[in-house]
Amino acid sequence: MILLRHLNACLRSARTWIALGVLAPVGMLAASGLMLLDLRRDAWDRAEQTSRNLLQVLERDIARNVEMYDLSIRAAVENLRAPGLGQASAQMRQLILFDRAATARDMGVMLILDERGDAVDDIDAVPARKGNYADREYFQVHRARAGLGLHVGTPIVSRLTGEPMLPFSRRVDKPDGSFGGVVLGSLKLSYFAHLFGEIDLGRGGAINLYLNDGTRLMRYPSEQADIGANIAQAPTFRRFMREGRGSFVATSVRDGIERYYTFTRIGALPLILNVALSTRDVEADWYARATVIGSVLLVLCGLTIALSLLFGRELRRREAMRAELATLSRTDALTGLPNRRCFEDRFALARAAARDAGRPLALLIVDADHFKRYNDRYGHPVGDEVLKGLARRLSASVHRPEDLVSRIGGEEFAILLPDTDEAGALRIADRVHAEIRALTVASAGIGAGAVTVSIGLACAVPSHGRGPSVPDLYRLADGALYEAKAGGRNQTRCAAPQGVPATPPRGTLQLVSAS
Repeated sequence: MILLRHLNACLRSARTWIALGVLAPVGMLAASGLMLLDLRRDAWDRAEQTSRNLLQVLERDIARNVEMYDLSIRAAVENLRAPGLGQASAQMRQLILFDRAATARDMGVMLILDERGDAVDDIDAVPARKGNYADREYFQVHRARAGLGLHVGTPIVSRLTGEPMLPFSRRVDKPDGSFGGVVLGSLKLSYFAHLFGEIDLGRGGAINLYLNDGTRLMRYPSEQADIGANIAQAPTFRRFMREGRGSFVATSVRDGIERYYTFTRIGALPLILNVALSTRDVEADWYARATVIGSVLLVLCGLTIALSLLFGRELRRREAMRAELATLSRTDALTGLPNRRCFEDRFALARAAARDAGRPLALLIVDADHFKRYNDRYGHPVGDEVLKGLARRLSASVHRPEDLVSRIGGEEFAILLPDTDEAGALRIADRVHAEIRALTVASAGIGAGAVTVSIGLACAVPSHGRGPSVPDLYRLADGALYEAKAGGRNQTRCAAPQGVPATPPRGTLQLVSAS
């Protein structure tokens, strides 16, 4: 029951509704923020999956093509040892040497070079197109190293076709093991351009193919300066070499764009392939949605908070008005003292407390003597000043917080004294008379001692079983006041218990009449 009352009080509090009005939008913002973070994570998961799938497709296509070119080169090396090759005609020699390379897609130039670097056989011409390639990097590497296997060289521009190509080569050994030349097969770089160009990676995306030494073989999208550039010292490339396969976010040394790199080695080849997505592109759709959702939420939450604050302010204003009305309903407008309604409520509580605790309760009924004369002689404004002065003097006569001074009607006042016996109440009555004697109204020429009061006093002591009962206390005090009036005014009379004579009048003073 207490919990329900507490809950009801909280729900009726303006602070509670203001707090709820502020916390609810904040909670919405927090939940929405978590949702947007989850959407961002989904965007990154999709980008990661897309990058891996693209990388896998590209890796397989490149590995398959390189393997096909290598098989063609191997076949040419093996066919150089075929019996009777030296006696075959030029056309037959070409057919024997290049039979497996005829169907190679995107094949560039394929040549057989002798130990001096001269072209002796050509897949596209009989007799071979003349030229010496001893200065080429791939020729010098094979001449210097036996047993190298397949060598992937740096990009070159063909001297025969003028096209950029990627050279693949194998060494040819003589029967005695000495250097006998090189079989060269080349792959047009346009193959990579066509392969990479079919993929849309966004404005900041890129695909790169590198040699192990950091030489860039191809980039999409690219400029001429990109092909053949070496980035071996770049932090991104060092990580490619160190890890071999994986993904990370880093800033490109080429253009300063932050990208999400997914990379892998292509089989056992000295090639590294990476797919790089701009982080801005990855988050572009999410950012657009987050901006719209966040803006709408901020506006709605701002409006909600503003309305909550306005509603709270209105509730506080109403609470203040209600409290003020409640105070006014229990306060005498003229004197500022508690009115009769307040007195009756406090009197009922005090009677119940006195009865339950067995403690004494005293009541003084104070009435201004001959008050009508002031109104008749000086007018009601002066009479009001007299009543205000009486209220101030009566309030000055008591000091305990639980004591109550109230105006219960006209020129009649009541002083409620909880936990006070008859002797204590008489001391308060004497103090009242002393305070009233000092009352003056200078504007009307009313001096000290001109205003007097009569007091009726009643006291109940339930625990002792004597004196008036608590419910009769007001009636007894009012009767004692009547006796004080009848006995000459300006005095205090105590209501006596049944069979006990009333206390004689104390401190009688005669009203000083202005007439």
